Amino acid sequence: MLRNTLFRLFRANEMKVHELNYLFWECTTRCNLHCRHCGSDCMAAGGEEDMPLEDFLRAFDTIPSKERPPEFTLVLTGGEPLLRPDITEVGRAMRRRGCSWSIVSNGWFYDEAMHEKLISAGLGALTISLDGLEPEHDWMRGRSGSFVRAKRAITIAAAEPRINFDVVSCINRRNIGQLDALYDELAALGVKHWRIFTIIPIGRAKDDPEMHLTNSEFVLLMEFIKAKEGPMAVSFSCEGYLGRYERAVRQNPFFCRAGINIASVLIDGRICACPNIDRDAFSQGNIYRDNLWEVWQERFQPFRDRSWTKRGICEGCPVWRDCQGNGMHNWHGDCSEVINCHYRKTLI
Repeated sequence: MLRNTLFRLFRANEMKVHELNYLFWECTTRCNLHCRHCGSDCMAAGGEEDMPLEDFLRAFDTIPSKERPPEFTLVLTGGEPLLRPDITEVGRAMRRRGCSWSIVSNGWFYDEAMHEKLISAGLGALTISLDGLEPEHDWMRGRSGSFVRAKRAITIAAAEPRINFDVVSCINRRNIGQLDALYDELAALGVKHWRIFTIIPIGRAKDDPEMHLTNSEFVLLMEFIKAKEGPMAVSFSCEGYLGRYERAVRQNPFFCRAGINIASVLIDGRICACPNIDRDAFSQGNIYRDNLWEVWQERFQPFRDRSWTKRGICEGCPVWRDCQGNGMHNWHGDCSEVINCHYRKTLI
């Protein structure tokens, strides 16, 4: 009980201070794959042109250097960031500003030559996605050969001591039976950190029944993570409050830091928190008309006071003080009801 109270006090202080230390840049919506679970509905010819680097830097430079903590990180996401021809120029621009930068990639273009280019440009961290063994991963990604390319990228990155590297996997009804096999596959490649997440009903996955675990399957996943010990650390993502599994499947208690420590600049210039959060409902401004730093300081109220989430099934919930309405990406449209409750899944 005391531990919960102390964490609530810590979280309240974090919301009050709202130090920005993690910034996503949706630098492209172009993608070489057609993933079944894409929340941005990206494709080879994205709906928007890539944001020019100079436009992003103009916005980024509104953040005073003295306000950027030592661990401040820019995360390039998309789409597939490696489709940008100026990707190393982006990295060098960040390093000139004294900032770490990282990439979330599907791994298709990540070969030895690309690796050396990115390392030379100061890449600090990398996440590669692997969503099952070969048939299941290629099915999820919509392109034959995706598994082979991702495995190549993982092999290269896992052997690189100069970056923080992890693998992320979306667990669904097709690959839920492969958890042990996936663990063995990744551990054999030298992976040290494996991060697991599940699907919320948005984007292409919204009405795809094969993407969504049953409650029993969700509990099976929690039990797998809870019991797994070995050379590779396994954790569940920060996507939602997990009740009795809270301290068993992740290093720290659930805390959705969207809008508290995390912001994003989207492809069209909108300023939001995590890119998967409903951009129509929760965008806070636009870099083409607003000062990014001023927006961060003066707006984001729906993220820093979440009492408004006490509605629908969250109203009167006995664990609301710890959950606070689940992750913000679980609120969409008119926000009359949370669309996904992880805590309820664990009650069976």
